[in-house]
Order: sequence, then C-alpha cells, then structure tokens
Amino acid sequence: MNAFAPAALMLLLSISPALAASGDAHRIGGGASYWVTLEDIEFDDEKFDESGVSYLVSYQFWPSLLGVELDLELLPDRFGETALAPEAYVLFGRSVYVGAGIGIVYSNDEFADEPFFALRAGLNLELLPGFYADINANYRFNDSADLDNDERNIDTDTVFLGAGLRLAF
Repeated sequence: MNAFAPAALMLLLSISPALAASGDAHRIGGGASYWVTLEDIEFDDEKFDESGVSYLVSYQFWPSLLGVELDLELLPDRFGETALAPEAYVLFGRSVYVGAGIGIVYSNDEFADEPFFALRAGLNLELLPGFYADINANYRFNDSADLDNDERNIDTDTVFLGAGLRLAF
C-alpha cells in the first residue's frame, strides 16, 4: 500500500459529510431547447435555417445559492450541419435563478475558433421530492460559424428557450 491511499481515504472521509449534507445538490437530466438567431444568415444566395431544436444531457451541482452546471448539447441541424456543444454555467439563485456560461461548438470534425458565452435566466421548480423541472431562456453571443469551409465567419448570436427535467441524487 502506497502513501497516497491513506491520504485519499482521509480526504474522502472529510468531504463525505459535506456531500451528504448537500442533500439533493447533485442532479442529472436532459432537455430540449428551441433556438433562433438574431440576424438573417445568408450568403452566396444560400439561405440557412435560422431556428431549430437542440437536445442536451445535463449535470448540476447546486448545494446552495451558487451552483454549477455542465451540459453536452446536440444541435442536429445547426445551419445545415450537425453540431455538439459542451458547455459550463455558474448559476445563482434557487427557484428563480440567473447564470453565465461558456461553451464551444464542435462541427465538421473540428472545434470552433472561438468559444461562445451565454447569459441565462430560469425557473427551477421541484415537482416532486428530488425531481426538478427547469424552464430557461439563454442568450449566446460571440459565436461564429464556418459553413462549408467558407473563409467567412458568420455571426450567430442566438436566443434559446429551453426546458429540462432533472433527478437529484
């Protein structure tokens, strides 16, 4: 047995009461969002869908008024291409909350050149003990898309209206 094992055991024993006291602070779930861009997206006489639906899986750690959320979002038809977007948010509040986040879009086998930033406001309701519904609005900015290897970046500031369900554990 190496010297690391007792130290790891001591650390685990010291944080386990805090995790147990946090009750339903750990939540996992999923949801969907309807999104729409703020500007028309058109170039070379080709017009792209400026709205769509996205799906996400989500993990939250929300032990007090301050929480953290990690998401993986699937955008099946984002400007004619399928994209994934890993995201992280810092949340403040309980039933009514606000937050700020950062993420990056992955499409065409590569990550975007720049991350996007997001502002969020939402309503987090406990429907049953340990079962939460989340209704939120997000504004994403500083996001751009390279479409079909075109050299131009398209501004894709977007509003998302979403809903999700999470189970606490």
